[in-house]
Amino acid sequence: MQAAVHLPQMGLNGTVPRVDRVVEVAAAARDLGLAAVSANDHLAFSRPWLDGPTLLAAVARDVDGLELATTVALPVLRGPAQLAATFAGLAALAPGRVVAGLGPGSSPTDFALARTPFDERFTRFDEAIAVMRDLLRGGPVPASWGGPLPDGVRPVGNTSEPIPLWLASWGSAAGLRRVARLGDGWLASAYNTTPDRFADAVHTLDTEAARRGREAIPAALATMWTWITDDEREARQVVDDLLAPTLGRDPQELAGRVSVGTPERCADLLSRYAASGCSRVYFWPVRDEVAQLHRLVTEVLPRVRPAAPAAGRQWQP
Repeated sequence: MQAAVHLPQMGLNGTVPRVDRVVEVAAAARDLGLAAVSANDHLAFSRPWLDGPTLLAAVARDVDGLELATTVALPVLRGPAQLAATFAGLAALAPGRVVAGLGPGSSPTDFALARTPFDERFTRFDEAIAVMRDLLRGGPVPASWGGPLPDGVRPVGNTSEPIPLWLASWGSAAGLRRVARLGDGWLASAYNTTPDRFADAVHTLDTEAARRGREAIPAALATMWTWITDDEREARQVVDDLLAPTLGRDPQELAGRVSVGTPERCADLLSRYAASGCSRVYFWPVRDEVAQLHRLVTEVLPRVRPAAPAAGRQWQP
């Protein structure tokens, strides 16, 4: 199971996030041998926020060898043609190292700002995925998005190397069918699932993929909030006073879903995910990111129990 880091694009404590800190975290991820850096997408949020794709572009040359991933970007709000052009720009900065994590969006406020009906998000998302795949892989532009284009005109998003499309879902039956039908991978939300639910969803995803004649589709966890500490009281405070209010979740429920606590406790949670078929985890330290990544690599990951061959899945970017 690979480890990746979410860039600190949000000020959890209300302070404005700094780009220099983002660059520092990206460099630490590179030096520690992590697999990727990631960022996600909102138009509005309850805490100060930096734009995700912009941050990935800012660190692209500082993380040579690491993948740049969105976990996730929102084509329904940004527009599939516009977002395809963004990914093509990232691919020019980091050839062969871009993963397009895409989601339908879950914030009514974001949709209101984009002047897009919230209750149409899933239908529009299905269409947006198909349009982005065509644009990024050189297919014809559908008439519903302004095609066919004049002779000699190519979409800005057209790339020489395919960019994999990983689709986000909290694990609903409809969401997993969408992944099996349209996705190159599945991104689950760490704080909206559990290892047991993740394992059940992977089984469902395998079944749906087999029905379509596809091989097993890899699965990963995004937004794994992380705080490694030897102080159990401090761990409770991070969940109760910081994460739960920010995410609007019950603290007791949230405590069992995030990588907050002792190295042993964090390793046990990750071991259960590894056994469930998780290929990669995107960790998001709540603060002191560089020090937390060092603890993750030196104290937690060595304790993670390797998955049985039947459970493990190779990362397929």
